[in-house]
Amino acid sequence: MWSVSPLAASAKRAYTGAVRAAWKKIRYRLEWLAVKAATKIIPLFSRRCCYRLALWIGALAASVDRTGRRVALSNLKLAFGDQLFDERRVEIVRESYQNFARTLIDLFWSPRLTRENYSCYLDVVGLDLWQEELKPGNPVIFACCHYSNFEWVAIGANFFGVRSALIAQEFKNELLDPIFVGLRESSGQRVISREGAVLQLYKTLRRGERVAILTDLTIPAKLPTVAIDCFGLKTSVTFAHAWAHRRAGATVINVHCEPLPQGRYRIVFHPRIEFSADSSFQEMAQACWDQFEPYVRKNPAPWLWMYKHWRYRPLAADPAAYPFYANISEEFERRLDERARNLPPMTSMIMLPPEFY
Repeated sequence: MWSVSPLAASAKRAYTGAVRAAWKKIRYRLEWLAVKAATKIIPLFSRRCCYRLALWIGALAASVDRTGRRVALSNLKLAFGDQLFDERRVEIVRESYQNFARTLIDLFWSPRLTRENYSCYLDVVGLDLWQEELKPGNPVIFACCHYSNFEWVAIGANFFGVRSALIAQEFKNELLDPIFVGLRESSGQRVISREGAVLQLYKTLRRGERVAILTDLTIPAKLPTVAIDCFGLKTSVTFAHAWAHRRAGATVINVHCEPLPQGRYRIVFHPRIEFSADSSFQEMAQACWDQFEPYVRKNPAPWLWMYKHWRYRPLAADPAAYPFYANISEEFERRLDERARNLPPMTSMIMLPPEFY
């Protein structure tokens, strides 16, 4: 029997690694070309064309993205149980893809939004609740979620006098970052990268400015996070908005966007959440999500159901109660322990039983 020498095996690995690196470079360049072309072409389209294109692309993506569709169906099954028939879950998944396609296409179209025409595409409700807090010099955190066109929340807000900075996550393909930063800053807002975001967040708020952050991302439990209930399941999210409220004296305002017919949107500023002086970061993060969840329950399709919202399964939970992709995590058990014992975030040191090592 023939055997491969260590030298040959090493050479094969080096060759494979070089090929993968070369293909990655080519793929990233092709992605850049495609996105760059979209920034030139999509702003030429009418709103009706953008709307119809998003419906078509979203439906296609829902059909071909088997992995994302499986995640979305699992999420919906566990979040709603028997409240939804199988056919309705399939419809919601398709609509969720279509809503995300609308968000992306409208981001490319956003350079055509202006102070003069934004009201043709955006309705704004609830802003009158916050006139005092939104006066110049008052630090404000806009807590948002991935619901409908979340990109236009900050972009549109600059046009009706609520200019803010935005914390955004970088892409794996670094070539795309300048393009998306340019699109997100098209109305005059400033993008804060996640690298060093906490310090930039603090400095921005201390200057009496405003910052928008997405609060429903499932963040790795090894990072500064808290455990909250989301559709009755535990998940790990940021507490940056709660921290900013406590440390920088920032007012927390929940904001979300919801779709209207024919490609229009409504931006909703929520009523005030009263935080007690001794509220924990976890309690504040939970209260913010609790204000969003009824909207998602009433109309689930605009939320990102293909996203892995519940990456962690509590050790004590029934595996069947969580999505197939959820895993046991020692760090998440620590976040749950902090929640149960009302400990400060990132202080628990409990460990998993030996059988999990």
